[in-house]
Amino acid sequence: MATRADAASAVARPHDTDPEMGAAASRLDPAKARQRPLPDPKPLTQHGPAQIIAMCNQKGGVGKTTSTINLGAALVEFGRKVLLIDLDPQGALSVGLGVPAQNMDRTIYNALMERKTTLRDVRVPTDIPGLDLVPSNIDLSAAEVQLVSEVAREQTLLRVLADVRDEYDFILIDCQPSLGLLTVNALTAAQGVIIPLECEFFSLRGVALLVDTIDKVKERLNPSLEISGILATMYDSRTVHCREVFSRVVEAFDDTVFQTVITRTVRFPETTVAGQPITTWAPTSSGASAYRDLAKEVLAL
Repeated sequence: MATRADAASAVARPHDTDPEMGAAASRLDPAKARQRPLPDPKPLTQHGPAQIIAMCNQKGGVGKTTSTINLGAALVEFGRKVLLIDLDPQGALSVGLGVPAQNMDRTIYNALMERKTTLRDVRVPTDIPGLDLVPSNIDLSAAEVQLVSEVAREQTLLRVLADVRDEYDFILIDCQPSLGLLTVNALTAAQGVIIPLECEFFSLRGVALLVDTIDKVKERLNPSLEISGILATMYDSRTVHCREVFSRVVEAFDDTVFQTVITRTVRFPETTVAGQPITTWAPTSSGASAYRDLAKEVLAL
């Protein structure tokens, strides 16, 4: 598992990089150099119990929601049943799948705060068979305050997920861009964490704080928690800065960094408007291919 020392070394400024490494990163694409053939996943004979993965980064705009939607859709293409949990009061995951969560009477908030409401009561099917969603809206912002007075407040989501875990192969939790109580709930419930990381220096700085939080949750609340991988997003091999940041992350975290990188493309904003994953909106695009490769890596963990 990545350590605080790894994270600290990763956040050194790119211009502090060894000159030879910087020159090499400038000449070639370090992401492409790491590419290896990925095995096709084996088919399943039965579903469940689900592996729970939190998509987490306290910095906003790094591709958490986009990655949650598209990784989930790609896993479904490989025959897995997937449940997506929208744990952000902004409800971006719900919007990205075309679900009008702002008009819904019951959401993840009700499942967390009402004893008689279960995830089965609030989950909704998406347009993709095998991909279900637990929506969220602004009501969830009240949960962070109300949970403070609850007994074992960090395990609330874990208890809620227990009812449906046997029905799915993967449960992906889209966390809010903060390290508050809702995110701690997600980390306590999860077995793995995927950290979407924009290939940009200011995004890199937050990794140390996030790794520190993950270490504390692992030590005090969830001993089985591990970092599944760091996912480079918004990658542009044409810029020296992107290549140097990516090289710095690989230098610090090595095999913890997925070999799949998500490049910038105009297709992703289009999918948000369409309310569909890129795998169905633009199935032959480079973005769809990248998330299929990411799904193969996740299934190989």
